[in-house]
Amino acid sequence: MKKYETTLLYLLKGNQILLAMKKRGFGVGKYNGIGGKLEPGETVEQAMVRETQEEICVTPTKYQKHGVLLFDMYYKGEHVLENVHIFTATEFDGEPRETEEMRPSWFALDQVPMDQMYPTDRKWLPWVLERRGYFEGYFKFDSEINAKPVEEKLAIKGPLPANC
Repeated sequence: MKKYETTLLYLLKGNQILLAMKKRGFGVGKYNGIGGKLEPGETVEQAMVRETQEEICVTPTKYQKHGVLLFDMYYKGEHVLENVHIFTATEFDGEPRETEEMRPSWFALDQVPMDQMYPTDRKWLPWVLERRGYFEGYFKFDSEINAKPVEEKLAIKGPLPANC
């Protein structure tokens, strides 16, 4: 079984959210936030900033952690545990640009294309956008992540931490 620590960031600007269409690798063809795996010796925050710089050429400067989700799933037939740290950023340097990996687009908050995202995003992404509090979640799949979870837990654990 593989285990990963990853980050996922959503840029927010006014009443808009930035989502990016994944062009290759895990999640190809889906809109998602920006993120990826931690490298050895990196903190979660350092990884979030680095991944955002690499994937859309932007540096988050004011961000907030909203929660952590554990995905117990299969990818290409292999069992994977992915611990995902969820962030938003309301201030950033640079303009989002398309790269080999991601094609970013801004969406109005009331027009998020949930049908082009992972099914589980419908459960927790509204909590992020509504700033409900710091949450933890668990989604278990008996096959690929696009399948319906066989087990899920999602709970607010407390107030949101202060912005960084």
